[in-house]
Order: sequence, then structure tokens, then C-alpha cells
Amino acid sequence: MTERLDGTVALVTGASSGIGEATARTLAGLGAAVALVARRKERLDRLAADIEGSGGRALVIEADVTDRGQALGAVLRTAEELGRIDTVVNNAGVMLLGPIEDAPLEEWERMMSVNLMGFMYIAHASLPHLLKAAEGPPRQVADLVNISSTAGRYARSGAGVYNVTKFGVIAFTESLRQEVTKRHVRVSVVEPGAVTTELATHIRPEVLPALAQRLAGVERMAPEDIADAIAYIVTRPRRVAVNEMLVRPTEQEV
Repeated sequence: MTERLDGTVALVTGASSGIGEATARTLAGLGAAVALVARRKERLDRLAADIEGSGGRALVIEADVTDRGQALGAVLRTAEELGRIDTVVNNAGVMLLGPIEDAPLEEWERMMSVNLMGFMYIAHASLPHLLKAAEGPPRQVADLVNISSTAGRYARSGAGVYNVTKFGVIAFTESLRQEVTKRHVRVSVVEPGAVTTELATHIRPEVLPALAQRLAGVERMAPEDIADAIAYIVTRPRRVAVNEMLVRPTEQEV
């Protein structure tokens, strides 16, 4: 049985497209007020209009989570304007693949900034609010959902630094889970396989053929498939914690 999220507040990073956008729509549909965090304000404005047009409540927050001040500000503004934070979906990320040899170091720095530091800034800033929300009604439980990848389980040639960041998300998630689980903050990690999102558009053209070959014949998942998985996690009864969820296309082997 799926519990609704009426009376709660969710913050979603990377909400301007893909998994983040789909997740924001899904959580709003379950009754949560949703803070939409990303850099592309025009896209957030359109998403907010859609959510509010369907009877929901949305707050647009233009922010770059790699900037510690902006990440903290996004969390504080959510709590101040929406009154609380019950659910955080740490989704912002980039995937810049390619060989380690002769790699542009700027790509490594970008992935480390977004995939690790940005997600940790949001987690750190959100934690006091999640702990407070878990102490009382309406649900007496709170959720932090971090988005990793199958790349957080399996290292691949040409994905070394991306693997580092996604393995790191899983390690951070499990450590934090152990710290706060007895206080009814559930810390979960979702590891999607191939999803049709904008991630592939970030990849250098010379790297794309290898990725296309690896996924040839695989019907990729839609962002809504991962949003559905996230919704399952955060709507469990208080006594149930889904710590880790690996979601792959049926035809994807690894």
C-alpha cells in the first residue's frame, strides 16, 4: 500500500530535466509541496506552472549545488518558505566519460564538484531539517534519497572518475544511514542503469560510439521509471526502510 505525502515538503535537486523533473512531478502528485532546485530557472518555472496547474505547490530555487553557499541557501529557503523538509532527493549529477589517459582534468573536477561535493553539501544542510521532521507528524519519518548509478557498482574502462563519484555516493549513503537510522531518517541510494536523459549529451563526441555500442539493442528506461522507484522508497510505512535499489533496463546485462 502506498502512503500519500500530504502535509510534507520535498526538495529535489537537478529538477530541471530527466529524473529530477519526473520525480518532482511524482512527489507533487502524491501530495508533497516540492522545492525545485537547479540552475536553469526557465525550465523550473515551466515545471512549477505544471505542478500548480494540477493543484500542487512548487517553489522554484535557482541554484548551483556545487557552490556551498547556494546549496545551503536552497535548503534554508525551502525550510523557510515551505515550512519544513521531509524528503530530499539528491539527483543533480553529470556523466563525463572517456579514457583516464590524456583526459581533460576540467571534466574530472566538474564531476567531483557536482556528483560528490554538491550532493554532500545538500545532504549536510538538509539533515537537521530531516531529523526534526522525523520527530513529529504527519509521518514521523523522513527520507534522504541519493542517486548513484550502476557505475557505483561496476568499474568500467573509460568511466574511471565517474565510477569514483558514484561509488562515493553509495559509501556516503551507507555511512550516514548507520548514523541516523534509529532516529527515523531513512537514507537510501538508487542505482539506475541506462535511462533516457540529458546525461549523454555531456559526453565528448569521440566517446559516444563506445557508449552506443555497449547499449546497442537495449531499450533504455524513462525518467518516470526511476521516479516511480523513488516514490516507492519514500512512501513506505515508518517501519520499512529501502536502503538500496538497483534498477536496470530488462536487456542491460551490467
